[in-house]
Amino acid sequence: MKRHLRTIFVVSLILVSAGCTRKPGPASALKPTAFGAALVESSGGKQIGATGMVLAQPLVVQVNDERGTAVTGALVEFLGPAGVSFDPPSGLTDSSGQLSTNVAVGGIAGRYQLTAHTPTKAQKSVELKIEEIALGYQQQVGYQLDDKYCARCHNPESTPERVSNYDNLEVKPHPFTEGVTLNKMSDAELTAIISHGGPALNKSALMPPYGYTLSKAEIEALISYIRLISDPPYHVSGMVYAQK
Repeated sequence: MKRHLRTIFVVSLILVSAGCTRKPGPASALKPTAFGAALVESSGGKQIGATGMVLAQPLVVQVNDERGTAVTGALVEFLGPAGVSFDPPSGLTDSSGQLSTNVAVGGIAGRYQLTAHTPTKAQKSVELKIEEIALGYQQQVGYQLDDKYCARCHNPESTPERVSNYDNLEVKPHPFTEGVTLNKMSDAELTAIISHGGPALNKSALMPPYGYTLSKAEIEALISYIRLISDPPYHVSGMVYAQK
């Protein structure tokens, strides 16, 4: 069962990231009144949402000129893999040089590579790559378990609903996005430390055991969630990809 779920997860990532980016459609009917030289993300990247749903926050990008000054009236268009939609898909920047769009991710769990682009005065395209994360059912279960049992210590950021205990701990837990460390650990090692606590891997005893709290399926869901939100992205070792 575990191998089957992992296979589904890997296939989902391949489908999301490999060769499915939409090609630009017909030229936008919008006519820019100004042109920029750079495109930057203001907010809304690296969000985590459920498959097939609109992300909680809009994606906001900004067009600047050569001096870094915001440009009003520049055209921005958004593109993404199959299944992703934007509202609006294009528009002109406002008085602050920004344009926002609501993003609905596709129905496959994985990391979605989005592109925003704006034309320059020389009719060249300036592009900006943005990444969003879509959780399937198993990863959504993992997210809920993280929020209930793990985030208070593993997430250093406090929220109105949850005060982080991270700064009070003598040994700092690894945030679940810390791929530099967690990607080096196998699924078996993560299972051991979640089930039996830190001492199972000669780690801090401040990490308590959850083997009697979480079922095997819940532990697998939590690991699946950790793998998906990893930064840098987690790649399954030993997998051979077919050549196109």
